[in-house]
Amino acid sequence: MNSTAAPVHPTMEMLYANTDFSQLSWLEMQWVNWYLWIGNPVVATGLMSFLLHEIVYFGRCIPWIIIDAIPYFRKWKLQPSKVPSAEQQWECTKRVLLTHFMAELPMIWFFHPMAEAFDMATWQVPFPSWRKQLPQVAFFFVFEDMFHFFAHQALHWGPLYKHIHKIHHKYSAPFGLAAEYAHPAEVVILGTGTIAGPLLYCWFRHDLHIFTVYIWITLRLFQAVDAHSGYDFPWSLQRIVPFWSGAEHHDFHHMSFVNNFSTSFRWCDRLFGTDKKYQEYRARIQKMKALNLSKEEYEKMERKMIAEAEQEGLRAEAEVEGYALGAKEKTA
Repeated sequence: MNSTAAPVHPTMEMLYANTDFSQLSWLEMQWVNWYLWIGNPVVATGLMSFLLHEIVYFGRCIPWIIIDAIPYFRKWKLQPSKVPSAEQQWECTKRVLLTHFMAELPMIWFFHPMAEAFDMATWQVPFPSWRKQLPQVAFFFVFEDMFHFFAHQALHWGPLYKHIHKIHHKYSAPFGLAAEYAHPAEVVILGTGTIAGPLLYCWFRHDLHIFTVYIWITLRLFQAVDAHSGYDFPWSLQRIVPFWSGAEHHDFHHMSFVNNFSTSFRWCDRLFGTDKKYQEYRARIQKMKALNLSKEEYEKMERKMIAEAEQEGLRAEAEVEGYALGAKEKTA
């Protein structure tokens, strides 16, 4: 009687059978140990990806929570009269966690089979060199920024704004934790730009390792949290790299509702003219600084300018939503 043998699926030990462990770095050995310990590459990648996201996101938020609690740093706050309360931060945290488990966990968990379908290395060692990783991460930054620019503008269209993006605009003065305070659908839509870059790159090049993607995700989370921090320090990156967006750029979007739709860079907003009101606002700020006003006079004028920009934003938001301004309440 003829019989057909069942297919043999390789174990993790079999996958690493030809690996020379003596040539691996400490980090690469921990990578191998993780996959061997879990024993299932799908589970190992999914769990590591989700843990990485949560640890990096909330870990990066902690310094901003501390800074918000220390009055000394108010001098660098872009909207100094609007400091998030503990209640607001807790409410935001609960919503973010809900979104993470509802929207991001399923996407992250099924990333391993998708990555392998695109021929991305996951459990393999050694890692690629930094010379290979650097241009890859740079491409991901540029791709995501352009994708986000157009997708973000689409989310400001009436129905999409009213039913999806409006949640993210609850805070006219954002803070670090609010970076991913959003509708699950928005997380999926804008998150596509973060992961589509690596997948498309891998589809054409076939030389991407998920470790490089983790570096990209870490930097992207740092960028998102910092852009929502609400602080512009003398050492902030946008003061060193002029085309970097940073908090000073994105804070205006939350304050005025209009302009500045990009994430990491200022190129798209400048190219498509979606930063004109922002440029006018910054010009007014510079003129005000040149007047040599007293601290009290400067703060009074600054509060007035912020209030005017926010009121203009409320009118623009009401127009998008299609109902009277008087029916709108916004959390400061």
